[in-house]
Amino acid sequence: MRIGILTGGGDVPGLNSCIKAVVEQCDDRGWSAVGFRRGWAGPLHYNHDDPATHPNVVHLDPQAVRTIDRTGGTVLHTSRTNPGAVREADLPEFLKSTVAFDDDGRADCTPHVLSTIAALGIDALVPIGGDDTLSYAARLHGEGVKVVACPKTMDNDVFGTDYCIGFSTAVSRSVEFIHALRTPTGSHERIAVIELFGRNSGETALVSGYLADADRVLISEVPFDIERLAELVVADKHDNPSSYAVVVVSEGASMIDGDVVEHGEADAYGHRKLGGIGDAVGDALEQLTGEGIIGQSLAYLMRAGPPDALDRLVATSFGTMAVQALADGKSGLMMALRDGCYRTVPVDTCITGTKRVDVARLYNVETYKPAIKHILDTPIFV
Repeated sequence: MRIGILTGGGDVPGLNSCIKAVVEQCDDRGWSAVGFRRGWAGPLHYNHDDPATHPNVVHLDPQAVRTIDRTGGTVLHTSRTNPGAVREADLPEFLKSTVAFDDDGRADCTPHVLSTIAALGIDALVPIGGDDTLSYAARLHGEGVKVVACPKTMDNDVFGTDYCIGFSTAVSRSVEFIHALRTPTGSHERIAVIELFGRNSGETALVSGYLADADRVLISEVPFDIERLAELVVADKHDNPSSYAVVVVSEGASMIDGDVVEHGEADAYGHRKLGGIGDAVGDALEQLTGEGIIGQSLAYLMRAGPPDALDRLVATSFGTMAVQALADGKSGLMMALRDGCYRTVPVDTCITGTKRVDVARLYNVETYKPAIKHILDTPIFV
């Protein structure tokens, strides 16, 4: 068999470990592996008749991937390309005369992607990505392509799995930097407002704030009252012998009667960039309390550098499982961790629901704090 591998969406630590596992498992079976560069942009920009586009596909063997798991990011690079809805400005020149645009000015280039897969003799695809990347993988599965997908996102919000590659490292980085920011915050006796990535799921903020023992944690699922928050944080600062307080904010959080802070154009999947709620909270707290604020968005620092041990383990396991599934004659699957066990679910599971924080079980909506009360007999991932 010949297996195609790609990584789409935001990079996370652990992607290279997953790629390496797939390649080594293929080699063990005498199969070959190729990587599409830049996610779904790889097959989209591959022109069968133009050798200049052929570097979008790279041969992968054990020698090529020997050391890649030691670093973060993805050696295959990534993009947020959606071949099912390509704007004219993003369309390869050689396709412009062959496609039709819908009322939104987007073209469905799936026929070209299918022809690329066929022309390269690829028998199955292993896409590694989040909701968006995997939703297009599900589309290709519906078109008859053999697909076994691996979920990754530091937000940990892919529906159908308790865990996604990248989440543990993002939390580890966040806890480290939250604690580091206690130094200037305490020295100046201020209130730190630390914004974390997470899009519309507050799990990254919830778990990071919980483990770093932040005073208050604002999550995407629960709009907050800024005046109540101000009262709580002033009390936190007063009760702290070092006279400071720490507030962790998910980038998708919003004030009561307020909007999620978004900016920029929507991407190929209809998402605008989030970010800025931390600054808004800091400005409001400064106005309401008169206290000095230290504002910090951790942003890409959360996904920078090599993966931690857990992300290496899960990524390697997902990659190994994906090839084992193909060897067993199975496809149309997404690798998953559910209730503490490795499992597989249908590849289109990710588009059948949304994964968000279980507020009733894990969060106190009155105090804006994690409230993880019942742990016995629950899986390791909340």
